[in-house]
Amino acid sequence: MTKKLSDLRRGEKGMIVSVNLNGLTRRRLLDLGFIPGTVISVVFESPLGDPVAYLVRDTIIALRKEESEKIEVELIN
Repeated sequence: MTKKLSDLRRGEKGMIVSVNLNGLTRRRLLDLGFIPGTVISVVFESPLGDPVAYLVRDTIIALRKEESEKIEVELIN
C-alpha cells in the first residue's frame, strides 16, 4: 500500500517508491538520499505539523509538507 510521505506518522517506516518533483528540488532530494528503495521514518514533527523531520540513511532531514506530499512511500513494518 502506497501513501504520501506527508501521511506517514511518527514511528511508522516506509520505503520510498517515487519522488514526483521536478528540477532543482528533485535533484536536491535525490542528492540527500531520497532515492526509491530507501527506508525512511518520521522522527520529529513541529508543533504545527510542518515541517517534519525524517530519518533517511542515518541523517535527519526536515521537509515542508509541500515537498513531502509529492514523495510516495510504501509502508513497512
